[in-house]
Amino acid sequence: MEFSAQQIADLLNGSIEGDASTTVNNLSKIEEGASKTLSFLANPQYTNYIYETDASIVIVNETLVLERPVKNTCTLIRVENAYESFAKLLELYNQFKGHKVGIEQPSFISDSAQIGEGVYIGAFVYVGQRSKIGKNVKIYPNSFIGDDCVIGDDTTLFAGVKVYQECKIGSNCTIHAGAVIGSDGFGFAPNADNNYHKVPQIGNVVIEDYVEIGANTAIDRATLGSTFIRKGVKLDNLIQIAHNVEIGENTVIAGLSAVAGSSKIGKNCMLGGQTGIVGHLKIADGTKVAGQSGVGHSIEKPNEIVQGSPAFGIGDYKRSYVLFKNLPKLNDRLRDLEKKMNASQ
Repeated sequence: MEFSAQQIADLLNGSIEGDASTTVNNLSKIEEGASKTLSFLANPQYTNYIYETDASIVIVNETLVLERPVKNTCTLIRVENAYESFAKLLELYNQFKGHKVGIEQPSFISDSAQIGEGVYIGAFVYVGQRSKIGKNVKIYPNSFIGDDCVIGDDTTLFAGVKVYQECKIGSNCTIHAGAVIGSDGFGFAPNADNNYHKVPQIGNVVIEDYVEIGANTAIDRATLGSTFIRKGVKLDNLIQIAHNVEIGENTVIAGLSAVAGSSKIGKNCMLGGQTGIVGHLKIADGTKVAGQSGVGHSIEKPNEIVQGSPAFGIGDYKRSYVLFKNLPKLNDRLRDLEKKMNASQ
């Protein structure tokens, strides 16, 4: 599908320099621009490409001053913020590109399930008994929705997502391929025979609105009650969230991290990649945990920044780092002093 410079300018409230009837049907980087593509210029380091690009339309800041004319095949659209405007177009493009409606076959939908209007259900999808699928939901092929689940309006589940029984996912969520929602929590009790007896996990997972969950992330169901992922949370790929954990609103967690059972993470927290949180802790609102840190105690003061394993205040960590990175040199100096003392005796 093609869009004209005029249509794009109207959408972005921008002004046109060049041919308003120029059309595009794809996107490109400005340094790789080709005919019939739309690009943008926001970083001054790429300004030289504006004079060379073959892109048909380029979105630029309204403050950009040209040193010489661009190619006559290139139309400029000037906007207040080129980066934000292009991001808006990317979002619209992604929605348009991923727009699918209908139920593909073969798939299985239980007779007791409720399916909203405008849904897409891909091939080999299973929807269990009494589950409720909201309006405009997209469930891509090979996904599984267990019994008594709820999927809110405008939520997307990409290929191979598994949602176990009784779990609830809110509206406008995105669950990426291979994620598992509601698998059993890691609950085992040692017995007299030195074996482990499985503790039944009869709770569920509740995911609120506007949550995004990365590929192959696993969120365990609660032993009792619910594991909660609150509104606006963003989880990266390959994350483990254990049973009865609660992740507060708008918290973000980077990949390869793990949160052990029953820990409560506050609102607006940021956890770097490969971080670990011990079970039954409380992490205060606004906490920032540096990558590869291990948090072994509760953090009660809001907006703390911690680093290390075990993690502690980042200021103390940096001062300590200066010392322990020099330990080999200090050890060498100590040995030299010992030799000198022994030689003088």
